[in-house]
Amino acid sequence: MSEENVNINPWLACLPTMAAAFMFVLDETIANVALPHMAGSFSVSREESMWILTFYLIASGIVIPMVGWFSKVLGRKNFFMFSIILFTIASALCGLSQNLEQMVLARILQGIGGGGLLPISQAILLENFKPEERGKAMAMFGLVIVIAPIIGPVLGGWITENWSWPFIYYINLPIGVIALWLSKVFIYDPPYARKQVGVKTDLFGFFTLSVWLLTLQVVLDKGNNADWFNAPWICWLSALSCITGLAFLISQLKNKEALVDLSVFKDKNFLIGTGVQIVMQMVLLASLAILPQFLQALMGYDAYKSGLSMMPRGVGALTAMIICATLANVIDNRILVMIGLGCIAGGSWMLGDLNLQISTMNIAIPNFLFGIGLGLAMIPIITLSVATIKNEQMTNASGLQNLLKNIGGAFGTSIVATLLSRGAQKHQYMLINHLTDTYQPFVERVQAMAGAFSATVDPHTANYMGQHVVYQLLQQQANLSAFIDAFRIFAVAAAITIPLILLLNNIKKAGG
Repeated sequence: MSEENVNINPWLACLPTMAAAFMFVLDETIANVALPHMAGSFSVSREESMWILTFYLIASGIVIPMVGWFSKVLGRKNFFMFSIILFTIASALCGLSQNLEQMVLARILQGIGGGGLLPISQAILLENFKPEERGKAMAMFGLVIVIAPIIGPVLGGWITENWSWPFIYYINLPIGVIALWLSKVFIYDPPYARKQVGVKTDLFGFFTLSVWLLTLQVVLDKGNNADWFNAPWICWLSALSCITGLAFLISQLKNKEALVDLSVFKDKNFLIGTGVQIVMQMVLLASLAILPQFLQALMGYDAYKSGLSMMPRGVGALTAMIICATLANVIDNRILVMIGLGCIAGGSWMLGDLNLQISTMNIAIPNFLFGIGLGLAMIPIITLSVATIKNEQMTNASGLQNLLKNIGGAFGTSIVATLLSRGAQKHQYMLINHLTDTYQPFVERVQAMAGAFSATVDPHTANYMGQHVVYQLLQQQANLSAFIDAFRIFAVAAAITIPLILLLNNIKKAGG
């Protein structure tokens, strides 16, 4: 590697890494709103179309922890560029797919290509800057990892409604070409990240990792619809997932030529910081999943408008990035994280005060506060978590961290889906006790409704229709109560992680 390449301005390395990471993170959420359109194009059910999302997450999840191994076999820059090429080509194949089978295969290839983009981008940025300067670099990187999943549903809804769903994949083509060229010019491999000779392959680790993540993702995606452990196949897959996950963990601890190096978890900052990020990822993805559902199912918003309602969260995150870039070297990063987690808790609790007569501002203000919290907490916690990690361990550490965040996000969306369905049933069971002939408000409401309907139908039918309308109102309130419970759980989850931040070493001490 020439000296000229080594001395390239580290800020220029932000360009290809941000472009590549943007593609990957955006594609985690941009396809969500287009699923009904894809299902119609492929003549499949909505349930079957969910495999388009599931297999992308499975494929990327398998690759993410293996980035360290791939970097040794191919060289990190070569693997990064190969990932961009594969992701870009797979994006084109997604747009050209004519049936579900072709789409799923293309999404698997896209996931394989995308799995290495985020951890390598994160590792390159962290390595290129001194510990005391990483805050500004990660603030730039945060524009991708925080804002991209927020704007994904908005962009996907707009493209789907104004053009057609294949263009949500075609937009990756120019970004991929630009990212590839920038990577060729501005990224270099330090000695420890170059291609190595005689790298051994941990086949057992690869097999157990693949089976573990495959079965885990299927269980988390389909478990709620299958009524969890009341379905025998969920029990069998869960058992297989636990066995292979345990086998993978043991093999990685005992094998000297392991697929991943778990010794980084001995670092206190990395262990605690990763745990906090897992909780934040659970809250982020779960809230992104259920807030549009609330707006569409109970408030009557269409897909584009519900996605647009998430934009204040992006504005808040962008504001927080500017604050982080300004204060990164001025204020203790732990304080920024604690303030951010407090804002996430506050925004979530405010969303827990919603009702069916809210205005747009009742959604915008909590979302803005939530976005402020994400921006203030996410970037400093990433920086703190790797403050004492050596550069030669950074690629492996970033891969493990992103794998666990992905798993945390999958758990978060699965748990919140169960909370909504079971919570609605619970609240309906509690409220239904009031719909009796001995409860005067119910009798009066039914009589009022029946009186309105009696002008067009007979009294018996009018009374039945009145009862039906009241029952629909009860179902709305039961669903609303389930959403409120979920948002308040988000608030509690964010709040209880705040004390953990005090256990972290300050980045200046770590870097000094």
